[in-house]
Amino acid sequence: MREEVKKLRKRKIEELTKKVKELKEMKEKAQEEERVVRCTMRPLRAVWIKVGLEKVNTHEGVAVDALLDSGATGLFMNKEFVEKNGLRMEKLERPVKVMNIDGTHNKGGDITHEVTCNIYYKGHRERARFDVCNLGRTEVILGMPWLAAHNPEIDWEKGEVKLTRCPPWCGKDNEKKEKVKSRERKRLLEEEKVISWAADEKEDWGREEEMEIDHRKIETMVPKRFH
Repeated sequence: MREEVKKLRKRKIEELTKKVKELKEMKEKAQEEERVVRCTMRPLRAVWIKVGLEKVNTHEGVAVDALLDSGATGLFMNKEFVEKNGLRMEKLERPVKVMNIDGTHNKGGDITHEVTCNIYYKGHRERARFDVCNLGRTEVILGMPWLAAHNPEIDWEKGEVKLTRCPPWCGKDNEKKEKVKSRERKRLLEEEKVISWAADEKEDWGREEEMEIDHRKIETMVPKRFH
């Protein structure tokens, strides 16, 4: 009986060990797939926008032409551009594989670093992370994650881009809220000044009344003939 229990226990442990191993392999595979980016084909109609990039550590800015690319699976920045402008790179925990549209490995190699900076475009601002890789003559690519988040209005004929459907966390809404807060703070300061002025005037009135009362007391103490 004890032998049968031992065999059953051993079999259960082996089954659990096998399942844990399978789950671990599936997790590793999923993580690997999440960190794979796809290169896009050359767009039929390229749309470029002039954006400002601000360094997070020094707040220095640089203007750049960014390519809007719905075929790109992320936000990308050319390594040469990063080094030229002194943008701080952070090393990734795991390299990101870059695959071509035909499934082959990109000759530029894996992505090993990223850059965090603030993006400015026509009053809109946000903080974003860019994967650093070899983009050739292109310096910045705003891919599908950015396009899906902002859902911009694009005039493909004129190449004009309007951000009229941005998410709540977009810097444009934050800017409006900040202006409202600024006006409210200014209003409160003005009210405080008025209250302070009124309080000072009230104190002066009180002192005048006290002086008049004291003067009357003195008059009653001194005979009228000496007034």
